[in-house]
Amino acid sequence: MRDIVIDAPSMRSVIHCGEGAFEKYAPRADGKGLFVITDSNVARLYVNLIAERFSGAAVHIVKAGEASKNYSVLLAILRHMIAAGMTRSSMVVALGGGVVGDIAGLAASLYMRGVKVVQIPTTLLSQVDSSVGGKTAIDLDGVKNIVGTFYQPQEVIVDPVFLKTLPRRELRCGLGEIIKYGALDAGIYDMLLNARSLFSLGFAEAVTAPCIQHKADVVAGDEKDTGGARKTLNLGHTTGHAFELYYKRKSHGEFVLIGMFYELYIAERLGKIEKDYADSLRRLIKKVTGGVPAYADAGRAALVAKYDKKNDVQSMVSVVAPCKAGSCQEIVLPIEQYAALIEECAEELGAR
Repeated sequence: MRDIVIDAPSMRSVIHCGEGAFEKYAPRADGKGLFVITDSNVARLYVNLIAERFSGAAVHIVKAGEASKNYSVLLAILRHMIAAGMTRSSMVVALGGGVVGDIAGLAASLYMRGVKVVQIPTTLLSQVDSSVGGKTAIDLDGVKNIVGTFYQPQEVIVDPVFLKTLPRRELRCGLGEIIKYGALDAGIYDMLLNARSLFSLGFAEAVTAPCIQHKADVVAGDEKDTGGARKTLNLGHTTGHAFELYYKRKSHGEFVLIGMFYELYIAERLGKIEKDYADSLRRLIKKVTGGVPAYADAGRAALVAKYDKKNDVQSMVSVVAPCKAGSCQEIVLPIEQYAALIEECAEELGAR
């Protein structure tokens, strides 16, 4: 087991990572005023664990899926917290994947102007990425993560025991973020290239801590995404988010992989990346996805990116692209040029 610490300006956050972390560190309800937020899938799979570990705690269950990241669900959580008598000394426990972590963290940051929150991620994607770093959010008016706060969890408990119940698709979603980290970190990139099976739980457990450590180092130096360093963590996300909102047929992690593939095309067309490295990343993406869709209306879908919160000017689009192993750069280009290049990539994929 390994502890990773984020000494962020707002507070110190500790990530307990490894087998047995849940049993050792999960808070108990006794005297703590715990408020557990989970989703319908996790509640079904771990009904006995929740009853035993969080006996006496108030439990709020949201419907599984991105659609729950909305204003109505957030208000329902806050109303339940009031009804349960939560106080400033209470603690929110987010038990679930990225959706639960995002909305539970936001509720904790708002209730009585902030109560403690512990993240217990149960998916590979949330373990390697979304539970760490303090970003909370809901979606609004078709724009992803547009309403949110920066609010560090007191602790994050990352235990591979929860990965045993994940279907292959959920592992694929987590691999979207892991390949992103591989494009940012040469050590993780080597782990990906040398893995016997990207879908094995052994590989997932081995790569989780390095991904968390990379993010922890970035967040410690740029907690609120103002210095530029944290923007690198959005690699693949500009196009991924646009496609996710437009097409809605795949999950976040899958769209990150697809977005990364399309953005590699932009980087190559603009001469920003070495071809051999781009080909290597494309092979990794295809190994996980099995193929990349040639969307017929990709250019139109790409226009959704003008609402992306990473853009400083709405007429310009910010894309983070890898250029060589362990190194990336921001590419800012007009929305029309960005959409045209995304359309070109789709056409090339369709012609193959």
